[in-house]
Amino acid sequence: MSEIWDKLIDCEQKIIAKCASLGKENFDDPEFDWLNKVYQGEHFRRAHIDSVDARDTKGLYMTHICVFPNFDNDAPIYGFDIIAGKNKVTGAFHDYSPTVDWNHPMCDLFRYCVQDLEWKKERELPPWAQAIFSKHMVAASNVKIDEMDQVVTMALDNLDMYFEELPNYTDNNLDKEQIRRKQNRYCHYQKQNPHTPRAMEALGLDPEDIRHFIQDCLFPEISSL
Repeated sequence: MSEIWDKLIDCEQKIIAKCASLGKENFDDPEFDWLNKVYQGEHFRRAHIDSVDARDTKGLYMTHICVFPNFDNDAPIYGFDIIAGKNKVTGAFHDYSPTVDWNHPMCDLFRYCVQDLEWKKERELPPWAQAIFSKHMVAASNVKIDEMDQVVTMALDNLDMYFEELPNYTDNNLDKEQIRRKQNRYCHYQKQNPHTPRAMEALGLDPEDIRHFIQDCLFPEISSL
């Protein structure tokens, strides 16, 4: 098989276990032919994990995780996405994406954790991504097996740190409506990513199913508190 896929699937299972240990699973959609879970915890309103196993048909394995704090918490959004072929990762993306405060202490922690990581090939961010991701976002491509351990360690360690730090920023006096709008802004720009529907189309999915998944499952916007 593939050592890269093995490491990615092991990472994914550890992420699921972490989210399950901190929250309640309130969504496990059998509608789609891939893993699609959502957890809700005391300090996070939504931790979404989905993965598409197209190893047999397309030679790809794709994993996505996005964690949104509650609306009484101005912490950044945790994001990790990876697209892996059998012998290399074509894209690995990771960030603590700021919402209300672009100088949030957790963004500083993220910068400290990733600033010394080096990648053989970094990716330039398009305008939609520059609008929401931090200046220190990790965007790497052509990741081979020798860098895979660094990817996995980064994602898991930063997820642990994220959940550890999150309770420190819960404050009922924060402007919850502003936080809602900023989290929706993040979702809005994520849905401008043209690669998401293209990847799903390449898997042979119906266009209406793709629209529904991106709008309602992947990055749903919250209309009101």
